[in-house]
Amino acid sequence: MTKILRILVVDDEASIRELLSRQLTREGRKVFVANDGRTAIEMFRRDRPDITILDLQMPVMDGIAVLKEIRAIDSMATFMIFTGSGTHAAEAQARELGVKEFLHKGELLKFLS
Repeated sequence: MTKILRILVVDDEASIRELLSRQLTREGRKVFVANDGRTAIEMFRRDRPDITILDLQMPVMDGIAVLKEIRAIDSMATFMIFTGSGTHAAEAQARELGVKEFLHKGELLKFLS
């Protein structure tokens, strides 16, 4: 039996969350969405997704802070950083925390249009 991939999408932009959720659900994924870092951490603890798609630029708690807290919960958690305006420094910091996949919002939006 094939396991359904569980994905947590974390972004402060409702339109981005909806777009990703709709597309991933169509592909047969189980999708959880969070609009801020605190909610994302609680959802991660509760739902234990296989991958977390995480925006770097969010108010109150940025993606790097979320990444660090989730890493403390599960050091092997898989992440994809999804950002519209991430800096090279933030991407470098995410790479130091074990993130290997980065996707810029503009690239995805072009692909899905």
